[in-house]
Amino acid sequence: MKLGIVGLPNVGKSTLFNAITQAGAESANYPFCTIEPNVGVVAVPDHRLNVLRDLYQSEKVIPAAIEFYDIAGLVRGASKGEGLGNKFLSHIREVSSILHVVRCFEDSNITHVDGNVNPLRDIETINLELVFSDLEMVEKRIQKQEKLAKSDKSLLPEVDLLKRIKETLEEGKSVRTLDLTDEENKMIKDFNLLSSKPIIYVTNVDENDIHNLGADNPHVAKVKELAATENAEVVTICAKIEAEISELEEDEKQLFLEELGLKESGLDRLIKASYSLLGLISYLTAGPKEVRAWTIKNGLKAPQAAGKIHTDFERGFIRAEIVAYDDLISSGSYSAAKEKGLVRLEGKEYIVKDGDVILFRFNV
Repeated sequence: MKLGIVGLPNVGKSTLFNAITQAGAESANYPFCTIEPNVGVVAVPDHRLNVLRDLYQSEKVIPAAIEFYDIAGLVRGASKGEGLGNKFLSHIREVSSILHVVRCFEDSNITHVDGNVNPLRDIETINLELVFSDLEMVEKRIQKQEKLAKSDKSLLPEVDLLKRIKETLEEGKSVRTLDLTDEENKMIKDFNLLSSKPIIYVTNVDENDIHNLGADNPHVAKVKELAATENAEVVTICAKIEAEISELEEDEKQLFLEELGLKESGLDRLIKASYSLLGLISYLTAGPKEVRAWTIKNGLKAPQAAGKIHTDFERGFIRAEIVAYDDLISSGSYSAAKEKGLVRLEGKEYIVKDGDVILFRFNV
């Protein structure tokens, strides 16, 4: 999963990215690694993996991972190539979801690029650049498909859909605000429209507002109102606090969070929100060599889930031996769960659930 962090200058984007990459370094089994100067890999927190490691006496634990892209800065006119616009837009095309960091704190020592703190204006600045880029692409696509549709009538539904999208974009609205059917979403998937990508608005507040996650912050309230109209999510963080948390040991981290009145870090909440927004779950594999989490789309059938491990597993799928994580732990061992009839044999139509501990049988 690739998440792109975007935002205007001085909103806390770089502070958050640096905190995230530092946090990644803390996982001994899935260390943070820099693929490029602007990409960091972070392990997805999952307490179930350590419990399974103890149960199976596994040699290692491999959590699921998320790539965070610190996307190039943005200026107005990016869709026309201004500043680092082309780089900014090309990097957004590569990510699954956008984390849009929005400044929701006042600080006279940190200047705002537009003179004052106004999160809705900041959001509009970036969203409009994505909309303008999409509009240019959609207009070209309409011209091309209309010509082809004269001889191929099967293209007419696509042309109609593109015209609907064009009208929405011309109103300055993102494609994600459109209520599209599953079929329509499939139709536009190859277009890779920037404003159709799922988005999480990351409202960055100061230390005084983080204890209740910005509940009394009027800037945060406005962002939440906007997000409700866009099928978007909001996660409130304090980037400065996240930077401090990232430098602590695990036991110190928990104490620090409790002092702040928080149950989990902003990074953990961001990851959970990303899974929810993208409709993702994790199934687990366990044995003496390793315990591992595998991220898949919710609703995937067993053979396709097996293909996440290796294409041969999907191609030669026979069946899956499955036990729910909670059933396995309460039984105390795999053999005990089997004796209780909690281990099931499932075929090709089984839809994998979050927390399924699976052993795939296949033959190629």
